[in-house]
Amino acid sequence: MKQSRILVNSLLAAGVVSGAAHAATLPAPFAEQLDAHYPAVETLYQELHRNPELGFNEHQTAARLAKLVKGLGYDVTTGVGGTGVVGILRNGPGPTVMLRTELDALPVQEKTNLPFASKVTSKNAAGETIPVAHACGHDLHMSAWYATAKLMADNRNAWSGTLVLVGQPAEESVAGAAAMLRDGLFQRFPKPDYALSMHDDASGPSGTIMYHAGAFRASSDVVNITVFGQGGHGAVPHETRDPIVMASRIVLALQTLVSRENNPIDPAVITVGSIHGGTQANIIPEQVTLQLSVRTFKPEVRKRVLASIAREVKGEAIAAGAPREPLVEVKTGTDSVFNDPELIGRVVKTLQGALGPEFVQEMPPKMTSEDFSQYGMQPGVKAILLHVGAVDPARLEAARKAGQPLPGTHSPQWAPDFKPTVTNTIKAEVAILLDLMAPKR
Repeated sequence: MKQSRILVNSLLAAGVVSGAAHAATLPAPFAEQLDAHYPAVETLYQELHRNPELGFNEHQTAARLAKLVKGLGYDVTTGVGGTGVVGILRNGPGPTVMLRTELDALPVQEKTNLPFASKVTSKNAAGETIPVAHACGHDLHMSAWYATAKLMADNRNAWSGTLVLVGQPAEESVAGAAAMLRDGLFQRFPKPDYALSMHDDASGPSGTIMYHAGAFRASSDVVNITVFGQGGHGAVPHETRDPIVMASRIVLALQTLVSRENNPIDPAVITVGSIHGGTQANIIPEQVTLQLSVRTFKPEVRKRVLASIAREVKGEAIAAGAPREPLVEVKTGTDSVFNDPELIGRVVKTLQGALGPEFVQEMPPKMTSEDFSQYGMQPGVKAILLHVGAVDPARLEAARKAGQPLPGTHSPQWAPDFKPTVTNTIKAEVAILLDLMAPKR
């Protein structure tokens, strides 16, 4: 975080972001229009919140957003990468800027007691009925995205360039961005010079825009492990090769990959989130399965940790005399989000002018993952993901003093402090877009 602050401050001091001076304040007409349009934004939020859909099944959500944006004059295409939406507004010469929102919800049973709480259920891939809720704030993101789209469409004289709106499916499974790119997002539609996205956050006061230059969100991979043994009666373990014991030793051995093999200044997380084996107490099973979540920032750390996991698993099986080698399958997730430092420096100055310095603060990197990373990895695209605090300041301060954590994203109780959070999200998006697409003078 210290290096990030030094880098951003040096960019500011060097005048790298001097082009943002014209956006020192949000033009009065935008603020007035936002106030007038706010009731419609809140209505949209509540409707989206009541009707969540899981990744790659956001059919109603995508259709609703597509209809709204098309009504604003955008050239809209649906079905991109499955259920993705792309809206294009060409407004003269200038840069191409992409604003992304996520469409999907989570398999979570909502427990917020909000009057518009989700009661939706859906079928998962296994055919099981599961609850669905917007427990990560994507409904807030979509509401801000639409409001920003309207403000930009209604004030075309204030900017010049091409605005690309992207409604992305399946962010929660970190699969939607890659799906849209495979479907020609940057070939069929204008490739952006800049890409922007926002995400609500439980660690900051509502309406505070939070940034971090450089590596910001971790890469994510899933490792599926199957350990094979020789089953038998629980009363005669010496006649078996117990895969439950093997799996238990593997869980403990994996912890040393972080504590003893990894450089402490290169963050890595290995979590065994699922372990299954056996049917009853007196039967030693034939096999046990484990599911791991692996998070890293650096590509070289990611490669080494994944290779070390395979080594440890196979070593434990050999030590236990397993009848066959374990199966280790890596399901590649997404890469680390890297926020372009120069663009962060420029945006920080813009936001400080538009919202006030008190509403702009640096934050540390997070080990959670976001497939927004895929856009910034494309050649020529400068990308930034910003977070916005979404907790009432008094409630946040009371929790900090008490040392009691508050419900955060992915929690059944997650409910952002909506009005101040969405309002400043919209203001931030508009201010950044006006700066990046300022008419040539």
